[in-house]
Amino acid sequence: MTQAGATLQAFFLDGARGQRFCLLHTPPSEQPVRGHVVYVHPFAEEMNATRRTTAVQARAMARAGFAVLQMDLMGCGDSSGHFEEASWDAWVADVTLARRWMLERWPGVAWLWGVRAGCLLAAQACRQDKQPAKLLLWQPVLSGKQHLHQFLRLQMAGDMVRGESSRGTSHLMHLLEQGESVEVAGYSVSAALAQGLARADLEALPAGTQIVCLELGDADTGAVSPALSAQLQRWLTSGCHAQAEVVAGSAFWQMQESADSPAWLTTSLHSLGCATPEVAS
Repeated sequence: MTQAGATLQAFFLDGARGQRFCLLHTPPSEQPVRGHVVYVHPFAEEMNATRRTTAVQARAMARAGFAVLQMDLMGCGDSSGHFEEASWDAWVADVTLARRWMLERWPGVAWLWGVRAGCLLAAQACRQDKQPAKLLLWQPVLSGKQHLHQFLRLQMAGDMVRGESSRGTSHLMHLLEQGESVEVAGYSVSAALAQGLARADLEALPAGTQIVCLELGDADTGAVSPALSAQLQRWLTSGCHAQAEVVAGSAFWQMQESADSPAWLTTSLHSLGCATPEVAS
């Protein structure tokens, strides 16, 4: 299948406990291959909300000379298993599988592109590899524990809407700590997944890792959030090469129908060292 010169292939990769559904965007035949990108999607409903925007970005990267692999992690999308069967370690293993598969087939520069909690998975895969990497991080979640608590609060809001007594995040966390699963916003979250997310962060990346962060904000001021600014300083202190760009647009990871955010796409291409041609949807 060809879209604006780039080729799209859909297939399954064999992973632990089943198969992983993949989309591979490859450069046009006349376009020199610059390298490859492995995409790591967000957590729960944010994965669905970001599909359109990230698909447009993947096509743009392919037209610029990068092969891009988008994999549904275990229990997500069209991959094997159910969400409640997934664990954080299984997801990290899926990222490692995707990286290895791409490294064997596509030469050149290798990037990991994470969105939201996908940034935490990308970071953990890099730590396990113990080699400097190149990371493109969109609106990165800086603390897995905080992200988990925010997700659990969705259940509290649902309880109030239904007129039920709220179970509170502390109660849900207690259940997870006891090894039980909890139901939140239509997702059954296992203790193994929740506990892994709660421990996840962006620290201790291999020295020499190149990190490019994109954060929603006022592009005119160019000021990133204090939390991301502090994270950038910790990366620099640990020997990484880190920078952040503020981009305008919408919080597309929070809504199923969001306005186009071309600044995310063009800034990403520029960060990968590409020209920024017109981005077609």
